[in-house]
Amino acid sequence: MSFLSEFLSHLPGSLRKLYTSLKTPFAIQEYLDSLTYVAEERDRSPLNVMLDGQAHCLDGGFLAALALWRIGFKPLVIDIMPNTGVDDDHVLALYQIEGRWGALAKTNYINLGFREPVYKNLRELVMTYFEHYVSIHQQKVLTGYTRPIDASRYTHLRWAWDEAGANTLYHKHFYGRKAIALITRSMAKRLNPVTDKAYQAETLHTNLKESFGNRAVSGHGTR
Repeated sequence: MSFLSEFLSHLPGSLRKLYTSLKTPFAIQEYLDSLTYVAEERDRSPLNVMLDGQAHCLDGGFLAALALWRIGFKPLVIDIMPNTGVDDDHVLALYQIEGRWGALAKTNYINLGFREPVYKNLRELVMTYFEHYVSIHQQKVLTGYTRPIDASRYTHLRWAWDEAGANTLYHKHFYGRKAIALITRSMAKRLNPVTDKAYQAETLHTNLKESFGNRAVSGHGTR
């Protein structure tokens, strides 16, 4: 049995039907948007994300990558991030059409989710998140990103349905990789604060109790 078929075999009938109905990247994004956003210490497998109906950007991102894989894309995932201790990182599932990059994400912030596949390279794609990656202190904090990880290389971990395997993938192979810088230190020092109106727009529909600096737990990849 293939990895993707075995994942399907673990889903109850109603969720199997829902999962196989996700036939485009945008349909996958709409499903991610329907899940309850919860920033927590637990990092679920894609199976448990679907069973529990909740996610943050790390486990939601890997579910998105799995769903993209089923419809013919590689299951590629990257991490975009601020400096350590400043804010949360954010996980994106990538897809490519006609040589151009797009992205999916589970997010607590209205402008940190879906991107159309129109970007020439990954840096160009990641920079579309720059002005929207705002801390609770109204600062722009995005500084780097990682190279993509291809989750299809880790099928031996059974990460799609085995939560221990998923966490090995997340924390041993995905997190901790060196970031590619987006801006220099001098650029970072010159950044202007986010205006009150812009901050209100960026946090529309955001549960600020789940944001870095406000919530009680640290979580992982919870933007």
